[in-house]
Amino acid sequence: MKKVLFVLTSHDQLGNTGEKTGFWIEEFAAPYYALKDQNVSITLASPKGGQPPIDPKSEGDDFQTEATKRFNADEETQKLLANTLVLSKVNEADYDAIFYPGGHGPLWDLSEDPTSIKLIESFYNNNKPVAAVCHAPAVLKSTKNTDGSPLVKNKNVTGFSNTEEAAVQLTEVVPFLVEDMLKNNGGIYSKVSDWNSHAVKDGLLITGQNPASSEKVAELLLEALK
Repeated sequence: MKKVLFVLTSHDQLGNTGEKTGFWIEEFAAPYYALKDQNVSITLASPKGGQPPIDPKSEGDDFQTEATKRFNADEETQKLLANTLVLSKVNEADYDAIFYPGGHGPLWDLSEDPTSIKLIESFYNNNKPVAAVCHAPAVLKSTKNTDGSPLVKNKNVTGFSNTEEAAVQLTEVVPFLVEDMLKNNGGIYSKVSDWNSHAVKDGLLITGQNPASSEKVAELLLEALK
């Protein structure tokens, strides 16, 4: 049985707005069930452990999908989510791949988290897939290749686009724009029109543009695990 480590944000403050943030439910639920239904074993972790903050907006009626409805009725998975492992306690050797759901939270904590950075580099250097969707490619901001260059340099990548960030009116709130960061790190960034599904696989690196891309990322991850 293949084992995948899901890493969720522990950050719940949306900059200085006084609003809450966290991870986006669809971006957790869609890949979670896509993998689970293919008999992949999933372990959940976060920097602080315990219950990671859910972006309250992602619980709105407009953002409900088959996967989120399934999650809302799934007490077993809710319980797992309430008890995520502390990230510093997990070991790359125990898993076959690592996946990061998005939401705005990772822009603040996981993008700079030394444990997360080391884990990603360790997975990558041991020939294991690294996947992230929407805002979660933010976790690649400070990850490096063994030669010290940015991990995304000269690699095909995607992530939440500047136009999508502008559409949700958070361009001035976020610490950095995912699209700009990926380009600044030498990534070959691509996107499709806002809110449409787009996922890219380049070797071991799998990235998705937005919530609608969550299932496509999971599909690419499943292929990579085979």
